[in-house]
Amino acid sequence: MKGCFYGLKGKHLSLVTIVLLCTTILIWGWKKTPILTGLVPPQTRLHLGPEITDDFVDNNVPSEQEIDVGKGVTTFVREDTVKEELQLGAPPDSEQNSDKSEEISSDIASNQVEKNGILTSVSKEREKHKQVQEAEIDGKAVDVRQKEKAEENNADVQKQNGEIGTSLGSAYANTTVDKLTTHTQTPAPVCNYAKGKWVVDHKKPLYSGHGCKQWLSSMWSCRKTQRTDFAYEKVSWQPKDCQMEEFEGSKFLKRMQHKTLAFVGDSLGRQQFQSLMCMITGGKERHDVIDVGPEYGIVQARGDLRPGGWAYRFPSTNTTILYYWSSTLCDLEPIDPSNPTTDYAMHLDRPPAFLRQYIHKLNILVLNTGHHWNRGKLKANRWVMHLGGVPNTDRKIAVIWKAKNVTVHSIINWVNSQLPKYPGLKAFYRTISPRHFVGGEWNTGGSCDNTTPMSIGKEVLQDVSSDTDAAGAAKGTGVKLLDITALSQVRDEGHMSRFSITAKPGVQDCLHWCLPGVPDTWNEILFAQI
Repeated sequence: MKGCFYGLKGKHLSLVTIVLLCTTILIWGWKKTPILTGLVPPQTRLHLGPEITDDFVDNNVPSEQEIDVGKGVTTFVREDTVKEELQLGAPPDSEQNSDKSEEISSDIASNQVEKNGILTSVSKEREKHKQVQEAEIDGKAVDVRQKEKAEENNADVQKQNGEIGTSLGSAYANTTVDKLTTHTQTPAPVCNYAKGKWVVDHKKPLYSGHGCKQWLSSMWSCRKTQRTDFAYEKVSWQPKDCQMEEFEGSKFLKRMQHKTLAFVGDSLGRQQFQSLMCMITGGKERHDVIDVGPEYGIVQARGDLRPGGWAYRFPSTNTTILYYWSSTLCDLEPIDPSNPTTDYAMHLDRPPAFLRQYIHKLNILVLNTGHHWNRGKLKANRWVMHLGGVPNTDRKIAVIWKAKNVTVHSIINWVNSQLPKYPGLKAFYRTISPRHFVGGEWNTGGSCDNTTPMSIGKEVLQDVSSDTDAAGAAKGTGVKLLDITALSQVRDEGHMSRFSITAKPGVQDCLHWCLPGVPDTWNEILFAQI
């Protein structure tokens, strides 16, 4: 037995040793040879960077903000989009808007999937890296080439996921823009000061008819007449659905600092001018106010009862308020300057020379005309209608109301053409002030005997101006309508009536207004719009 054992050992020892040595070399070579290593799928756990890890965690863990768009693709609702919608007035619980938003998001996301092939690439890359993360290795060092290959794979995946995020992000950015442009805030409606009602106001009047001697003509101060009922002074205009700014003289001057306001029109325009001067000063004397009429060519010619206007400046704010008399808003020029009794060319289509010469110095312009358009006035003043620089021969235009309409359209269109040249100019056309003669005209026994306000609480609700000619002329232009006709129509008790200082028996003034009175409201509305 012993001999047999030693015999086997001697024969097989070398063979066993050779087998063990070959096995060792084979194992060592297996690990060290790249060719052999490539025959077996790698079981290496890759150590991903934090940015890549976060990317996969965010993409693979659904959140409460996710909405399934379809087949493996997820889109996100952006909170900032919802906030912006709420800020811009979009209804937060509008089903229609919500459905439209989801449809837009779904369509954009689906289009991006079909365009970029995201559906296939996302699922494959996620599955691949899931396997990579779950793989195990024996902890040995990884070959350099394997590391480089793994890093390239990770870089490609990160780049592709970045492209996916960019595509979807762009899609949602576009969706947000669409929503923002769709759900814009509706601008506040412009106040229509012509609609409203008269209400009792014990804070009125803003000045005293007795005290405003510096600016107010005595013939229009009803406090200086035999009139004893002054309830008309305690009334204010209250616009419907909006609040009219309360007038303050200091506030007006501050708003009009370094500016000039001009009234150009007839005697009703003069009343509005005097009213504003009294309102600004509170009816008090102001010795600091300067007469600057010559700067605007306003001087009293020899033989004239009064100048062609007035212009005053408040030095504290460098504010100028002026009035220029132009009862028809036509340019008037003597046909024969050498003849004292010559006729005057009344150019229907030409603005007054005053405006052509001084409009560049104006910031607020208020125009009006109306009550001088009658045959008696034209004949008394020797005015001859001209059109195109020559006497008018068109019988249709010769009709008074048609001639007036030609002039109103002409002056408004001309002023509108000047607005681009003078961006600081704001122009108004005041509608006609109503007359209240009953039973005749001023010289045929017409009267307006009512002295009690009968309009308190009664609303004026018409949507269009009663002065249709003025409204039609101003429509579509940059000249604003100072619409005072309807609100003044219900104030028949506010006229001079039979109490006029210059009134003769049987003659009443149902055209001009007592001051303080209705023209103060015209200026309050004007103040609210400048």
